[in-house]
Amino acid sequence: METGMIHSSASSNKIQSRSPLQEQFLQRRNSRENLDRFIPNRSAMDFDYAHYMLTEGKKGKENPSVSSSPSREAYRKQLAETFNMNRTRILAFKNKPPTPIEAIPNEFSVSAHQAKPAKPRRHIPQTSERTLDAPDILDDYYLNLLDWGSSNVLSIALGNTVYLWDASDGSTSELVTIDDEGGPVTSVKWAPDGKHIAVGLNNSDVQLWDSTANRLLRTLKGGHASRIGAMDWNNHILTTGGMDSRIINNDVRVRAHVVETYRGHQQEVCGLKWSASGQQLASGGNDNLLHIWDRSMASSNAPTQWLHRLEDHTAAVKALAWCPFQGNLLASGGGGGDRCIKFWNTHTGACLNSVDTGSQVCALLWNKNERELLSSHGFTQNQLTLWKYPSMAKVAELTGHTSRVLYMAQSPDGCTVASAAGDETLRFWNVFGKPEVAKAAPKAAATEPFAHLNRIR
Repeated sequence: METGMIHSSASSNKIQSRSPLQEQFLQRRNSRENLDRFIPNRSAMDFDYAHYMLTEGKKGKENPSVSSSPSREAYRKQLAETFNMNRTRILAFKNKPPTPIEAIPNEFSVSAHQAKPAKPRRHIPQTSERTLDAPDILDDYYLNLLDWGSSNVLSIALGNTVYLWDASDGSTSELVTIDDEGGPVTSVKWAPDGKHIAVGLNNSDVQLWDSTANRLLRTLKGGHASRIGAMDWNNHILTTGGMDSRIINNDVRVRAHVVETYRGHQQEVCGLKWSASGQQLASGGNDNLLHIWDRSMASSNAPTQWLHRLEDHTAAVKALAWCPFQGNLLASGGGGGDRCIKFWNTHTGACLNSVDTGSQVCALLWNKNERELLSSHGFTQNQLTLWKYPSMAKVAELTGHTSRVLYMAQSPDGCTVASAAGDETLRFWNVFGKPEVAKAAPKAAATEPFAHLNRIR
């Protein structure tokens, strides 16, 4: 306490002693400071020449000699020739270094530089462009309550009710409210057509709805024994993952909808993602396991064996995202005890990279237009982080949520990201930017001479 006061008073005295617009000089406290000696290499010195320069060298045009005689002048000239007096200084290069030769002529390098102008850096807004209230949203890491369909309609489950928000006009409508026996809603997932939507419930049922007609089409029962926390579509196959650790492929076209079962997890399945080809399925669970399943190995008679069982994560694996520009690249994120984003070659099962983010990884999304990955996090900053791939350098950090950002969804055009958090807000971020419009390809030249002229038959 006292030392701090003394230090502050001393520093204040120093500040007061400074004058404006004055250059600061470092003063030596005593004459013994900064008096280090320089000890030369004597073998490389010419003492005779140095002595001559110290005694006679200063006598030039501006310093004429007081007394000069012909014999003394002759002696001086002979001494100068002996000591090679054409040297102008003791430490001098004998020859100038050669001029560097340009590998590419200057005119070509300038033209090449002008031909490829530098790409302007994309501006990333640090604040959300829109914020909506999301009351009663469940603050549950293992659920998936937000999805954005191909028809540009966003679905969100708030308690027992599923709402639809049309991004084209900002209108909101209520799809369904589940009774207390079946609810709350634990997952939502749009079908690829953007018209039909699957609603997973706490009582293990899955409802299929026609959003345009606001009509319940069917209810899938009997597949699971507890709540449905994760779902994903693969054409007409709806894959569901439950708290009972089961993963089930449901063919929504037939009455006996359970067509395949995947068994490998020991606890709740909280992440499910099909690859773009529809050939591989990634699943993550509360048992810290990540499984890769191959469709060609699926069997309707017995539980399907996994292709890869990956045990590198040390916490629950919910965040999963397949790379849009490399089909066999998968990104996965671990929970609070792991905090890592890992990248996998799903053909070989090899872990390509692992990055410690410092906080719980709740969701992952790839940029469809650039090589970038977006992650959402929990404690302590509750931020969205944009990473450059593959360097994993941070491009931006987006803050605004006051609770962990559990859910993310991407607009159909890939530009906007919606995030929902336990703070009961839904925020929209223009994080990925607008894709570059490809220039129209020039018309192909006519393959036949005079093809543009009418023929005379």
